[in-house]
Amino acid sequence: MKKLLLSSLIILLALTCRAQTSAVDGIKPVGIIKNLTDSALLDVVQRQTFRYFWDFGHPVSGLARERSNASFNYGSEVVTTGGSGFGIMAMIVATERKWITRDQADDRMIKILRFLYKADSFHGVFPHWMNGETGKVIPFGRKDDGADLVETSYLMEGLLCARQYYNANNDKEDEIRSRIEGLWNDVEWDWFTRDGRDNLYWHWSPNNGWAMNFPIRGFNECMIVYILAESATRYSVPASLYFRGWAQSDFFKNGKTFYGYKLPLGFDYGGPLFFSQYSFMGLDPKGLKDQFADYWEQNTNHTLINRAYCIDNPKKYKGYGENCWGLSASDSYDGYSANDPRDGNDPGIITPSAALSAFPYTPQYSMQALRHFYYDLGDKIWGEYGFTDAFSESHNWYAKSYLAIDEGPIVAMIENYRTGLLWKLFMSCPEIKGGLKKLYFQSPYIN
Repeated sequence: MKKLLLSSLIILLALTCRAQTSAVDGIKPVGIIKNLTDSALLDVVQRQTFRYFWDFGHPVSGLARERSNASFNYGSEVVTTGGSGFGIMAMIVATERKWITRDQADDRMIKILRFLYKADSFHGVFPHWMNGETGKVIPFGRKDDGADLVETSYLMEGLLCARQYYNANNDKEDEIRSRIEGLWNDVEWDWFTRDGRDNLYWHWSPNNGWAMNFPIRGFNECMIVYILAESATRYSVPASLYFRGWAQSDFFKNGKTFYGYKLPLGFDYGGPLFFSQYSFMGLDPKGLKDQFADYWEQNTNHTLINRAYCIDNPKKYKGYGENCWGLSASDSYDGYSANDPRDGNDPGIITPSAALSAFPYTPQYSMQALRHFYYDLGDKIWGEYGFTDAFSESHNWYAKSYLAIDEGPIVAMIENYRTGLLWKLFMSCPEIKGGLKKLYFQSPYIN
């Protein structure tokens, strides 16, 4: 991979300059640039990762493609609902940092929203995968051919941030806000209680009904589902669902200590790191508390446990250590897997998104990992859309693929670390404040 070229220096100067410039349709990738400051390195990583959603976004719908390759028999038209929500968050960051113009962002948002209005949905809920050209369902599994409430929640998390951000008084941004309001209000959260049961359910299909039978219980990546369902202005659910459903499982409360860090909730050792990231790209965990946990403590300690395990490295995998950590869900040398420190769940795969999306919780340690990934391993894992999905030095395996669900959190969570932008936007929603009050949460955003 090319090193320090004049063209890379010119691009670096452009992206570190915050002055308004005329953006171009494409964002040119850069190689490894030596001797970057921490701030300049974060600029490079966020900007190049954003290319996945901007330059590689589906040309018809504007939505995020599921992945960069056609592996596992995915067609080239597959777009992903949750990853698109994360991509919308990345686009807000790009707009704010002037990598694209506001007008360009408005046009892309309008393309996305007009497409979503015509796309398949079921009681207001979108499927996990759609055809990015037609909007028709692409089944995620044999019976998973309808609504996916979790993926839709990630989309709504992004859309609510966009509704708050694109607030200009003009025709384009008026349309953006109006269409987001319509999509948000059309989600029938109460339908997914299966006629008033004590849980929200993940899937429903017009062909298979409730056959998937997957109640959403915590603690895991799905907390945002309950927060949104409680916050809805139409089709909301009673507060009892949070307490009788989400908070009732054999993996909700923990309270044990791992590597010296107390873990209030969840699986032993915390589970994959995306548990502390996906719901909290919009939901600000700083000062967020309920009767079960302090969510800043929960997410920070989860991250520290994951890193401490990689330093301990009980399976003696090559490369693991204080600068190389992060177990989460990603591609692997043997398909796709969700990895974490529990016995049997660590096949030796490091996922760059795991450590980089943890920047708000562990900025010093995440920066150490970032510098290692970029400068020491960059010739193997740095490419046109930032860092590829995963790698295993023990197996001499380095992914060539990029996945929307992993690329989006890198841009968004680094921005939350730097400016809190997406947290401020999401938490400014009056509905979210109301939903959190309904559940007796404490937060600096709640009066």
